[in-house]
Amino acid sequence: MGDSDVQTKAETRKIVIDPVTRVEGHGKVTIRLNEAGEVEQARFHIVEFRGFERFIRGQMYWDAPVIVQRLCGICPVSHHLCAAKAMDMVAGVDKLTPAADKLRRLMHYGQLLQSNALHIFHLASPDLLFGFDAPPEQRNIIAVLERFPKIGKWAIFIRKYGQEVIKATSGRKIHPTNAVPGGVNQNLAVESRDELRKTIDQITHWCCEALELHKDFVQKHAVLHREFATFESNYMSLVGPNGGMDLYDGQLRAIGADGETIFESVTPAQYRDYLIEEVRPWSYMKFPHIRSLGRENGWYRVGPLAQINCCKSIDTPLAEAARREFMVETKGKPVHSTLAYHWARLICLIHSAEKIHEYLFDDDLQGTDLVVRGERRPEGVACIEAPRGTLFHHYAVDKNDQITSANLIVSTTSNNEAMNRSVGKVATQYLSGKEITEGLLNHVEVAIRAYDPCLSCATHALGQMPLIATLEDASGAILSRRVKG
Repeated sequence: MGDSDVQTKAETRKIVIDPVTRVEGHGKVTIRLNEAGEVEQARFHIVEFRGFERFIRGQMYWDAPVIVQRLCGICPVSHHLCAAKAMDMVAGVDKLTPAADKLRRLMHYGQLLQSNALHIFHLASPDLLFGFDAPPEQRNIIAVLERFPKIGKWAIFIRKYGQEVIKATSGRKIHPTNAVPGGVNQNLAVESRDELRKTIDQITHWCCEALELHKDFVQKHAVLHREFATFESNYMSLVGPNGGMDLYDGQLRAIGADGETIFESVTPAQYRDYLIEEVRPWSYMKFPHIRSLGRENGWYRVGPLAQINCCKSIDTPLAEAARREFMVETKGKPVHSTLAYHWARLICLIHSAEKIHEYLFDDDLQGTDLVVRGERRPEGVACIEAPRGTLFHHYAVDKNDQITSANLIVSTTSNNEAMNRSVGKVATQYLSGKEITEGLLNHVEVAIRAYDPCLSCATHALGQMPLIATLEDASGAILSRRVKG
């Protein structure tokens, strides 16, 4: 959060953090205190409305991959590819050519690399390096560059490399155009391939170095890492054959807090048989849960922590070794620490670099058989593991090739209940009965940032949104108000 000198009084009833900072998009937190200054309620609100599910109706189905990616300027590749996969089904295509399939996968791993690097280095590292209570002017990437130039170098060049992979495979770093129903419209140029080959080993090495540094942080702050915003939960992600990690394609697997399987081998087209979405009046974001477990017990977490917890192995050696070490403390059971999202994210970063290396040395990427045609179908459903977790795209198309309905469950939506619980737990632990400082309020934001939420997403805002912290008394009178920006 930004500058704030707010303090509690006996009559203080509500704290507002608006907006939450260092996340993609805009959200706010409201925390209600009783007269003793103890937390009674804490909520994470998504205060923006996005109408993509409505205004995509009437569009031609082949345009969907380039329209819906405008949801986000941070992870447009994920929406581009998920929509393309759904439209493969509409186009009657069940299997792409090797060139098309591998080129899409390479694009996807470029996206995972750049987005996970953006989060861990640019958004999360200031809290981890300087401390949750550090001055606001220090908790930013500029301060990281000044104090920790090696980490600043990783922040710039790992993300830059991921963006170059996206550009080489899609024509553009942001809002790609290459994936089309049934395949792709161009292969990987030899010149681009050779240029990317030059530095992939260095990128992989830096990712491994970053993980080792983070493990030092975990060792030095073991209690904080284990207990901060932590609770047991269910998890869900895509997995490949035999339960191996596959962040591009596969079937859905959900596990309980004890690691026991809730469901598995579920195809994306079956998602409505296993998941249900609900709405609540204080947020524009939906609350999905697992049907068989009901609203109270069926909520789950997605993202890097779920991707590691749900898979049984990783097919790249460095990431698999890191996964095995990650699971040692829990003896193979799910890891529930919310701060462990960062450790898991770094494992996925290494895996992405290894997969990029694998595809850069695959001659199929220069293939010329790029598009497959099939018999038209009226519906398309697809999933992909975006950097923030499982992403669903579901479309119905009429006989005129126009989209008649759409349903999207973005990754952050699935984490909605978990983020609210994290906010509540941190608020109760750190704010109840205490003098409210900016540093303590940042603890609440740290819990939210662990999920790397993409709240709306990042391409729609015009101008700068101010950071406002407001405290009100029981009658609603403002006790203190601080504005930054």
